[in-house]
Amino acid sequence: MATHSAQGAQEPETEDEISRRTFMVGAVTVMSGLIGVGLAIPILGGLLPQGGSGTGTWSPLTKAELAELEIATQKPVKLSFSMTTKDAYLPEQTLQDYVWGIKVDPSRFRAARPDIFNGPGGKADVSYDVVNMSFVVFSPLCPHLGCRYAWDPASNKFLCPCHGSQYNLEGAHLAGPAPRGLDPLPLREQHGVAELMWIRYQSTTPDRIVISYQS
Repeated sequence: MATHSAQGAQEPETEDEISRRTFMVGAVTVMSGLIGVGLAIPILGGLLPQGGSGTGTWSPLTKAELAELEIATQKPVKLSFSMTTKDAYLPEQTLQDYVWGIKVDPSRFRAARPDIFNGPGGKADVSYDVVNMSFVVFSPLCPHLGCRYAWDPASNKFLCPCHGSQYNLEGAHLAGPAPRGLDPLPLREQHGVAELMWIRYQSTTPDRIVISYQS
């Protein structure tokens, strides 16, 4: 006994039906793009520098840390600080982080770090004074891929455990795949208190491109 399909022969689409289908596909594509942009804006907002002037907020160092930094002429000092963060989705939260600080001779440091002071007139390639109170503070993130490096007393170098980048006491790049030396961070004295600001720079590039400021 023969069986018959329940689905009849399909009639060819008319020009009006083809036009309507093409319009609907285009409309869905446009709406998807708009939704994607709408979602991307708040996500990127959490990464871009806070404030219209492109600056962040400052975190104070303790008196004990400043005293330790005063004598750090032969080795760096690991400085802890509290950082307030927020984005478009999570509530404001306070996180503990750290940076590396050294005491320097300003002239010697300038000579040791041409990757920083290579702008017109010998100006730094950042918008703040790199050396303040004869101190320099480094971001703890390796400029290669953002791993956290550490000071190795045996070799008198900063060593990154991820891909082997090496830096001297002044943060100059010595070896490994990092595209530049260690990134200096803003440091200032305000009413007798030393304060620093966290800035995240883009990795894998010789240029210092700001990704985000401490908010």
